[in-house]
Amino acid sequence: MERSLLGARRATYVYFILCGTLMGAWVVHIPAAEERVGISHATLGGLLVLLGLGALCGATLVLPGLARDPWALAGALLVFGACNGALDVSMNAHAVHVEKAYGRPVMSGFHATFSVGGVLAALVAAGATSAGAGPVATMAAIGGASIVIALVSVRALMPAAPVAPPAEGSVRAGESEKTGDPKEAPSPARAARRSMTGRVWLLAVLALMVMLCEGAANDWSALHLRDVLGASTSTAAFAYGTFAAAMTVGRLLADRLAARFGSTAVLRHGAITAAVGITLVALGPWMWTAFAGWALFGLGLSGTVPQLFSAAGHADPAAAGANVSRVAGLGYVGMLAGPAVIGWLTHVVALNHTFLLLTLLCVTTAVGAGVLRTKSDAVPRDEPAGIGH
Repeated sequence: MERSLLGARRATYVYFILCGTLMGAWVVHIPAAEERVGISHATLGGLLVLLGLGALCGATLVLPGLARDPWALAGALLVFGACNGALDVSMNAHAVHVEKAYGRPVMSGFHATFSVGGVLAALVAAGATSAGAGPVATMAAIGGASIVIALVSVRALMPAAPVAPPAEGSVRAGESEKTGDPKEAPSPARAARRSMTGRVWLLAVLALMVMLCEGAANDWSALHLRDVLGASTSTAAFAYGTFAAAMTVGRLLADRLAARFGSTAVLRHGAITAAVGITLVALGPWMWTAFAGWALFGLGLSGTVPQLFSAAGHADPAAAGANVSRVAGLGYVGMLAGPAVIGWLTHVVALNHTFLLLTLLCVTTAVGAGVLRTKSDAVPRDEPAGIGH
């Protein structure tokens, strides 16, 4: 059992890194796609909504690279988003089951490998661009390799988690409902379920805000360096790479920090750090301030989404998948809204100044971080575990 659990954990790492690589391969080619199709920042923001809509509803990564007009790009993003969303929700639900089996925080480690994928995509894209390879060839190669790796890894995944039997109090509550006794007061179990459902939706709202921030960084970081600070296309690709690398470092540490200080502290202090970073990006006039700001932004956001997904998965063992889907689904609304909102705001203010909206969202997330607080958060643990154990 120990061996199969370790295999399932490694296979989950594989799927997270594949998802990060596929998304990163698209992200670093956004400036080239915008230039090839011949659209403005605002129009691009509207089209990027379709990527998120597809995630809420894969096909191949190469489709956006083949687009030659806005309609073709719209369809490609819709299909690519559908695949990305299905993969993201399912792999996070599986990660919750693995974390439960381990009995300690490991979720951030999975998300760290997603960020590793983003870094790899940025490096591959920069190298391919320097070597003269086009976006279509690069994205096709990454997509093809990902399909093979995914098929090889699927056998190691855990089987579907069994549905937990209802508690004794819940059964009595159900029997009471059937009798229709008007004098029977609502059971504590039903009240607890309603409270838990409300908490899950609050987690989803926080996920919307932080994933909106992450989506904005994914889709606008490279364009910010190129269009605001005048960087070359290959240099601009490293803006997202810097952001993703900082997220990787943060997520490698976040499980230990959550085990020692609690998930609430990770969410609150991470959101504050992200607010400082994106403010530096918005107001800094130099290339080094932009890279420093994107690094801080990635470091701050790194532990936020894993804590929210993990809390949703652990809220109700019998509905872990459904709760993760709610939080991830509303989070994807943020993913689709972020690029679009930033794009629309470029009608009235400069691109870098639109990022001040993200500062506001990070501050709001820090204020609302208390929704994660549980009894286990009140007592720090003395033996944090690393992702490699």
